[in-house]
Amino acid sequence: MHFLFAISWGSVSGWWVLLCLLAGALYAWLMYRLPVVFNNRLRYALTAFRFLAVTLIALLLLSPIIKSTNYQPQKPLVLVAVDNSASIQKFNPPSVNLKQVVNDMGQLKQALGDKYDVREFHFGKDLQPGLPANFTAKQTDIAGALHQLNDGFANQNIGAIVLATDGLYNEGTDPAYEAKNIKSGIYTIGLGDTTTRRDLFITNVNYNKTALLENDFEVEVSVGAYLGKGETMHLTVAEDGKPVLSKEILVNNNNFQKTVSLKLHADEKGLHKFTFSIAPAKNEASLQNNTETIYVEVIDARQKVLLVYNGPHPDIGTLTHAIEANRNFEVKSVKLADLVAAKTANYNLVILYQITDFNQTLQALTAGTSTWVIGGAQTDPGAFNREQRLLQLIITRVDNQEVFALPQTGFSAFTLSDSTLRKIAQMPPLIAMFGNYNAIGNAAVLFKQKIGSIGTNYPLMVFGDDRGRRTAVLAGEGLWRWHLAEYETFGTHSALEELVSQTVMYLTANASRQRFRAYAAKNIFNEGEHVLLNAELYNEALALTNAPDVKLDLKNSNGKNYSFQFSRNGQSYQLDAGDLPAGDYSYTAATQLGKETFKASGQLSVKAIGLEAKQSRADHNLLYNIAKSSGGQLLQPNEIGKLADLIRKNDNIKTILNEDKHYSEPIDLKWVFAIILLLLSAEWFLRKREGEI
Repeated sequence: MHFLFAISWGSVSGWWVLLCLLAGALYAWLMYRLPVVFNNRLRYALTAFRFLAVTLIALLLLSPIIKSTNYQPQKPLVLVAVDNSASIQKFNPPSVNLKQVVNDMGQLKQALGDKYDVREFHFGKDLQPGLPANFTAKQTDIAGALHQLNDGFANQNIGAIVLATDGLYNEGTDPAYEAKNIKSGIYTIGLGDTTTRRDLFITNVNYNKTALLENDFEVEVSVGAYLGKGETMHLTVAEDGKPVLSKEILVNNNNFQKTVSLKLHADEKGLHKFTFSIAPAKNEASLQNNTETIYVEVIDARQKVLLVYNGPHPDIGTLTHAIEANRNFEVKSVKLADLVAAKTANYNLVILYQITDFNQTLQALTAGTSTWVIGGAQTDPGAFNREQRLLQLIITRVDNQEVFALPQTGFSAFTLSDSTLRKIAQMPPLIAMFGNYNAIGNAAVLFKQKIGSIGTNYPLMVFGDDRGRRTAVLAGEGLWRWHLAEYETFGTHSALEELVSQTVMYLTANASRQRFRAYAAKNIFNEGEHVLLNAELYNEALALTNAPDVKLDLKNSNGKNYSFQFSRNGQSYQLDAGDLPAGDYSYTAATQLGKETFKASGQLSVKAIGLEAKQSRADHNLLYNIAKSSGGQLLQPNEIGKLADLIRKNDNIKTILNEDKHYSEPIDLKWVFAIILLLLSAEWFLRKREGEI
């Protein structure tokens, strides 16, 4: 560590220092120019004390600035990240000892010595500290690991990244693109086996998660084969364990890829499991990638949604697209003038988008029909307050303002995923009318308004029962901005689609006819994902209550039972059943309110993830490109011992000095005043002793 300091005089010339010295000398000479009663030795001492004290005081009056500079050395960081995915171990060549690889990576810190700061990590879906003890991760996100390293050590001296992986990933974006954002060299260790082995496999199944009862629906199956020229693939499809379709596919080359379109029939309502299988071939490298399972929910009818608007707006298309992303819903858009002819009795939900003529709307609405009221810059405040009784708006001036969505943790009408809530909190602002907003009645607040960086208590989106119908109210327009921003930032529309889908599902559930409901957050959960369920209980006045306990019995296809009890969440119930084994489950929830007993049942599935077995050939070409473009190098597992020398010889990996500048005024330094006081006190004491005071 190095420390330097300098004095600057601001707008005053440094030549004034000479004047301060002259003032001190002149003052001391005038006081002690004659010996009087002092001997020469004492007179010189008193002169020196007075000279120094006056000079220091004069210098303080000039208000100089003292600049101190501290140079702190920062050792180069060497970040080691080892792929912990199951494919590393499953397709490891016999010549490579993975335990030895981990040990060699652990020796890098010792080999580099104290001049380098080595940090060790492992990754599958997420980055974790420390080297891997085993290779069991079911998903691999190489780009995500690089992104977390780059972000986690931003503005630090990253000298090099050592990435040990097979180059195979099934989550996230292309690692080569993410590597371009990293300014340091990336040294890659090529794990896995690059040998092409005989293998038949299913790479992907493209399908819709819902199908209409008694209708045909298409499924696209992508298949492939390595070293299988001349083979005939036998592809079979089973529905709930019963074969329903088979197809033979001729493999005409050793690097075969083909997408096959299959037509299936939805002949029974409910959630159905479809299994696609390829018959094993002789000497196959892996059989786990021969099977793929999907789940399709067959529904007997679509929920119909009527979208009513005054005039064209980009939100209309955005809402239509987001609602129809769920095939359970069908949307029709009409202008307000055509509302009567639309016959609202034929619809499960009516969305009123910035409607200004409430009287015409009221006449056309059928009693009990659920509504979703959306306001914005073109909304009439009076009509907005008359259309619903959940969110009251008091206009303070005729103006609009931008408001961000602030998710509320206490909302319990339905459950949005954590990723959706995080994304919505980052979305651009909506446009709302300027004024005071208050939730009234039984309104449950999903989002509050954040104006600029200030969170407010003004509701932005609320839900509740209003005049015998389920109602939602959104106080701002601009969902089209969310649509574009989410795709630009995350590459999907999943958050907006989940919000709109859950809103429509809640509004069309018609809870007034069903006093007890228990339902899963979704029908299909991935293995390793927490299974979430919700429950709602209504008393005789059709008001939500969670006074009694609610128990849940969950049974898998093998007959094993799991028992749970719901937790109270707001006015309803919620249950986190945790991480369940893959399989199909049925559940029954039960409670008692007074003398009445209520039960509700349903089904859900936990889908096994076999992503790590889909590809057997390591992609070292990807690792070579990453290393070359970043100034690093691709090494094989038996070359890990060379890493320390390569890093030491890299002139770009070096210790840097961080400069920390600090400015202060001498008047703030207590020791300066102590010196002045000491000088004047010594002078006073000597004069007092000689009887001159």
